[in-house]
Amino acid sequence: MPTTPLQYLPSRITTLLPKSAHLSDIPNPVHLLRSLDRQNWAFFLVAFFAWTWDAFDFFTVSLTLPDLATSFNRSRTEITWGITLVLMFRTVGAVVFGIVSDRWGRRWPFVVNNGLFVVLELATGFCHTYPQFLACRALFGIAMGGLYGNAAATALEDLPPLARGLMSGLLQQGYAFGYLLATAFSRALVDTTPYGWRPLFWFGACPPVLIIALRLLLPETRAYQKQVMERELKQQQQRDEEEGSGDGEDGGTGGGGRKGVTRIFWEQGKEVMRKEWLLLSYMVLLMAGFNFMSHGSQDLYPVMLDTQFLFSRDQGTLVQVIANVGAMLGGTTIGFMSQFAGRRLSILVMCGLGGALLYPYTSTNVADKGWGKIAAAAFWEQFAVQGAWGVIPAHLMELSPARFRTFVVGTSYQLGNLVSSASSTIESTIGEKFPLPAEMGPDGTMLGQRYEYGKVICIFMGCVYAYVVVLTLLGPEYLGKRFDRRGSEALEDNGLVFQENDAFEIVQNAHRERKVTPGRKGGSMV
Repeated sequence: MPTTPLQYLPSRITTLLPKSAHLSDIPNPVHLLRSLDRQNWAFFLVAFFAWTWDAFDFFTVSLTLPDLATSFNRSRTEITWGITLVLMFRTVGAVVFGIVSDRWGRRWPFVVNNGLFVVLELATGFCHTYPQFLACRALFGIAMGGLYGNAAATALEDLPPLARGLMSGLLQQGYAFGYLLATAFSRALVDTTPYGWRPLFWFGACPPVLIIALRLLLPETRAYQKQVMERELKQQQQRDEEEGSGDGEDGGTGGGGRKGVTRIFWEQGKEVMRKEWLLLSYMVLLMAGFNFMSHGSQDLYPVMLDTQFLFSRDQGTLVQVIANVGAMLGGTTIGFMSQFAGRRLSILVMCGLGGALLYPYTSTNVADKGWGKIAAAAFWEQFAVQGAWGVIPAHLMELSPARFRTFVVGTSYQLGNLVSSASSTIESTIGEKFPLPAEMGPDGTMLGQRYEYGKVICIFMGCVYAYVVVLTLLGPEYLGKRFDRRGSEALEDNGLVFQENDAFEIVQNAHRERKVTPGRKGGSMV
């Protein structure tokens, strides 16, 4: 391991090389999928569908932007504050629900998150004023912010390590799948009833009820159960040491093991922040770049197709569906490839591809030659964007400290969202500096407010790709890190030595031994 900056910086180039030298070393993806047991699949699917609907709910605003502007008698730039507020307040949800999930379990915070989706999506559909709309979206941001870290932990932390890259890519594509569903249902529900845009939000409140029911049928993950046992073992060891030294009091736990375990949890949290602050800061900066990448390429793209390229609703819908098919293929493919080619190298290659495609992705000239050409560019641009994103769930999980995985993954992701929260507002504001002449729209109406959003998206995304390349190149990578290994002082303090594959069983047996022999004093457990 490099120990000084002079050693570390050159290693950033040498460690980019693929991890497998031969094609024969690439695992068969079918075998990887078969390596998951039924509980692995259940956890993954419930997390995937929850993340899918998180994305669906988010994109309901960007897909109905012109309708919302008309309904609330506001400009499109003002309506984009509904997107910005969601991104800003997601950090609050990530912190609160992340801490609760790491301390008291994944299940109930997951259920509460989805319950809030139901209430707030319904409430958004009943908004009649602009302030009501902004208030609902801000509260929605808190609920949405708590989900990502929990979903990533639920889906990935019990998986076999070799399957992690493939399943990470599949999980992340819940975001693209949610966008695709939002696009399709927007075309089916918006302006097809007397209620305008509102049925899309009312419909969005329904699926989370099923997701809640599915999660209630499942237990806590094995990895979380192991962490609970570690804390209880450490607490019991402290009591044994106090009894061995003649101190029969509860040692300041405040009466009761529950509070003692909580105290241990907070002590561990302080220690992680003290030791890992630089890594955590890096993760936030990295996620800021990734969130600028996704929101910068997607949030105003429907508006650009409608107002700059003058696409019909059907053409715009088809282009976005094609783009999201590319996104899902990219995330799944590159997530799988990153397991043997490396996380950072995979991200860098996708940034290079995405940067090369920016001009055709946003060019009026391409659109003038036919919507099919820009649909092809959109397919490969989103293949690149979500291809890079497909690496992220596994990459963040591998970088995160074991005991605070939900908090660290969720908070770094949502703090990155906070930094990038104004991306759509920035693009919309700058776009207004490049007005276009009024044109007749496909439906026969005159479009007076037209701006050259394509130019802004192209320049903005070029800067974002350059930033992500630099940060990824300089950053660490812990490819293949095991989530079930001894990663905490609790096991080391108890003198437990075990093999990777039977970590959970040894901790469980040690925990049972403590319960059977409560009078045992001092000494280590071997």
